[in-house]
Amino acid sequence: MTEEKSKRREIKLEIVADEAVANGVYANFIIANHSESEFMLDFIFVPPQAPKAKVLSRVVLSPAHAKRLNMLMGSQIAAYEKRFGEIRLPVPSQTKPKPEGGKEGDGGVFN
Repeated sequence: MTEEKSKRREIKLEIVADEAVANGVYANFIIANHSESEFMLDFIFVPPQAPKAKVLSRVVLSPAHAKRLNMLMGSQIAAYEKRFGEIRLPVPSQTKPKPEGGKEGDGGVFN
């Protein structure tokens, strides 16, 4: 394994984001779905007391990249909680908004 690592070349990658992407978006609701070949995350903003919400961004990932994202977020959350304390989640409400046309089990909904 050490030989394999030494044979690998380090590639420097410059990542550039245009201004709109660099500013980011705020999402307070996420819908996650998957098929055999991909995972899809919809990032949504739900205004208070509004009957409609807007999908701000849809990210499609391969299963391998979704698993890497899961590992990355786990380590980031662990580091955050070590520094700032436990992130407490509210008790799930009985009145979760469901996407129109969606059925129970169609995907994961996080808010």
